[in-house]
Amino acid sequence: MASKRDYYEVLGVGRDAANEDLKKAYRRLALKYHPDKNPENKEAEEKFKEVNEAYEALSDPDRRRKYDLFGHGMEGAGFGGAEGFGGFGAGGFGDIFEDIFEDFFGAGTRRGRRAQRGADLRYNLEISFEEAAFGLETKINIPRTEVCSACNGRGAKSSAKPSVCPTCKGTGQIRFQQGFFTLARTCSHCNGEGRIITDPCDKCRGRKRVQRERGLSVKIPPGVETGSRLRLSGEGEAGIEGGPTGDLYVVITVREHPIFTREENDIICTIPISFVQAAIGGKIEVPTLRGSVTINVPPGTQPGSMLRIKGKGIADLRGYGTGDQIVKIEVHIPKKLTPNQKELLEEYARISGEDAGIGSSGFFKKVKDMFE
Repeated sequence: MASKRDYYEVLGVGRDAANEDLKKAYRRLALKYHPDKNPENKEAEEKFKEVNEAYEALSDPDRRRKYDLFGHGMEGAGFGGAEGFGGFGAGGFGDIFEDIFEDFFGAGTRRGRRAQRGADLRYNLEISFEEAAFGLETKINIPRTEVCSACNGRGAKSSAKPSVCPTCKGTGQIRFQQGFFTLARTCSHCNGEGRIITDPCDKCRGRKRVQRERGLSVKIPPGVETGSRLRLSGEGEAGIEGGPTGDLYVVITVREHPIFTREENDIICTIPISFVQAAIGGKIEVPTLRGSVTINVPPGTQPGSMLRIKGKGIADLRGYGTGDQIVKIEVHIPKKLTPNQKELLEEYARISGEDAGIGSSGFFKKVKDMFE
């Protein structure tokens, strides 16, 4: 039979460890090797038992003194060993086990339910491109739970206090033995409250909260984009047992615009012009979010050229100025020409020294030079 490991070594503490250090070490190891975290793991189960035995021996001052004197031979000194420790309830051992149990199954209480913050809510709001650029104020309706106004969250018609739950005796939990362990579950009679309302409120039926729809006015600042989130503090679900109300998050989706697209705070639009305008330049009218403006197209403007209109973009959401509007030039090439138009273009090609049947003489000259 393998010899037992030193209890201090099992817990990973020094022999001069304070009681609080022992408790912290035990709690950490018990959580690590607990059977609920390590199902069907024999090695973890043995380590869990070893940790329990070590902590129970060292957490009691008299037993620790005897262990320090006699080590594992203390059974012969009138000390009964692990099986004689009286189980999880001895020497405050049950309290720390209950703390560990809560870590596994949530922060339920041993004396009824604690105050809990209400849940946060999400509302998806779709707005237009213009509304995202300039901001707006709009009304939304939010279904949420609120504290019952009829009973002020008591859950009962009268101001009389609820009676103690006869099933769990006010603890909110039912304890039961499962092999080596003492476990607990939420009392189904009182739903973990520890108290029973004998005269439930007619409106909330004892639930203390009610479902209702709340209308809110929401201000959308200029510059939002798809994915922007606006937080409305305290507009979420009502808290439990007097806990604070949750928050509401309004998540923005911006509809696509038929003309404009957005790139950071700049607005981009594509404007078609004729190849004559591109060649000789001229004035064109350009739509913006703030109305139409007239801009100059320089002579010799190439397809894909970008012309910038200052200050016609979108305001920065953080207040760092306003973007520009970028006009992307698209040169429109006619698919059909009249005989007269074709003749004029051919004349232009001759005057320019170009061969209309080959393409750009300059480009092909460069290609020819590469292979000579």
